[in-house]
Amino acid sequence: MTKHGILAVTVAATAALAFVPTPSSTASPHSHTVGPSRFVPGPCPRTPEPIAALSTARCGFLEVPENRARPRSRTVRLAVAVIPAASAKSAEDPVVFMSGGPGGETFDDIPFLVDSGLNRDRPLIIMAQRGNLYDQPNLACPEMDRFNARYVGLGYDSPQAKRLLLDSVKKCRNRLAADGVDLSAYNTKENAADFAALRTALGIPRWNVYGHSYGTNLALTYLRKHPQGIRAVALDSATAPQIVTLPWGWSSAREGIENVLKACAAEPRCKSRYPNLRRTLTEQVRKLEAHPLTLKARPPGGGGPVKVVLDGGALLNILVANAIPFPDVPAAIEELAHGRPERFARARAADSAAVVGMTAHGLTESVVCSEWVPGTSRSDVLKAGRRAFPGWPDSVLAQAPQLPFQHEVCRIWHVPSRAASHRVATRSPVPTLLVAGTFDAKVGASWSRAAARTLSRSTSVRVPGIGHWVVPQSPCAQRVLASFLARPTAAPDTRCVAGLTPKPFTIIPK
Repeated sequence: MTKHGILAVTVAATAALAFVPTPSSTASPHSHTVGPSRFVPGPCPRTPEPIAALSTARCGFLEVPENRARPRSRTVRLAVAVIPAASAKSAEDPVVFMSGGPGGETFDDIPFLVDSGLNRDRPLIIMAQRGNLYDQPNLACPEMDRFNARYVGLGYDSPQAKRLLLDSVKKCRNRLAADGVDLSAYNTKENAADFAALRTALGIPRWNVYGHSYGTNLALTYLRKHPQGIRAVALDSATAPQIVTLPWGWSSAREGIENVLKACAAEPRCKSRYPNLRRTLTEQVRKLEAHPLTLKARPPGGGGPVKVVLDGGALLNILVANAIPFPDVPAAIEELAHGRPERFARARAADSAAVVGMTAHGLTESVVCSEWVPGTSRSDVLKAGRRAFPGWPDSVLAQAPQLPFQHEVCRIWHVPSRAASHRVATRSPVPTLLVAGTFDAKVGASWSRAAARTLSRSTSVRVPGIGHWVVPQSPCAQRVLASFLARPTAAPDTRCVAGLTPKPFTIIPK
């Protein structure tokens, strides 16, 4: 399927978001007295790279109980920013954003949201989900980031990779637990309650919800449990709670990759140059799994060459992660078949340069291990992989895409199952727009329609040739979203979708 001044808004939107802040809290973020949730003004975060939109934003923290089920639970602080509408005439209902991951750094997404027009004529509200970089506590796991940087030089499913990963998970889990973090409280139910508390704390009568990837799972849970004050919901690359389990990732991987291959076959030049692309891909996965390549490659973002291992599992996950631009995928597969693995090697090397401490792995593992993994087995993952890619090696198919050794990880993470209460379909008459990209191998486009079945006033839109998180990549999707937010009860203007085709594929000389 790839980022605190007082919270307020421009004069034009002040009436819409009028609220009376409570006095600043004197309690420590680790206090063991739980009171009502409240907003506390504060400075905007100092991001590694300046974010222009934060220069006019008003920021602060939402203080909430870490675990609402425990009366003596400590208080945690969630970073919040309101970005004013670009238009002098602002709509009265803001958009609140729910980011992906789980555990993705939310403030890093602001430039993409602003460039997509989310605050064109209404304020945009950003809140970091609990455990994010600018929250207190921050559930980053540098131990796991350092493993991921080293992972590019290891076999994807090798015993050494498994040992080092589990060691990094254990170290992070022990450190967070020693700091007093209640890992069982970092889940979608609490995340949803946080957003409900934010709307109340800011005195906002109605707002619109826009989420992508895991943020759509959160948005649907929020809509089910806290429907008050929701004007409209937009779901980008939707992952419905009742659908997502660990084996489910294989069906999405199959759909996204297959749609790229079909698009090549439908383009005469691509079909002529790469006539047996599906067979070639299967052959390369099998070949690399039997005889992995070890080579040096420079990360796309710059820096010196690093050791890279390319095996079947690495190849599959590079495609799922869209680490190679879609127009170049057929060329990359063809080059690989002729002894030129450079495109795949550079894509694998990219993970060696990831910023340490940006991702809240503590939230990631707590959600995955309590909501996605329970009730599934390693054999379930393998069976799903075999259905998705018949003839591929079992050693590749035994690891869920992008979540290797996850059952073993969850035994270490050790949080209680929430599957029964979480995997529930949301039934709602609230106007909902679902946008999906046909090339998305993280969340297959067909799953948006599955999510829409219990949403009685929903519209599903498939955008050809786009991968995960559609709106920032597609001007057409941006126009569809804008028309939906302007009049949610009317059919959105989707006319631009009909003429869309994927970008032409790269044709290399024979």
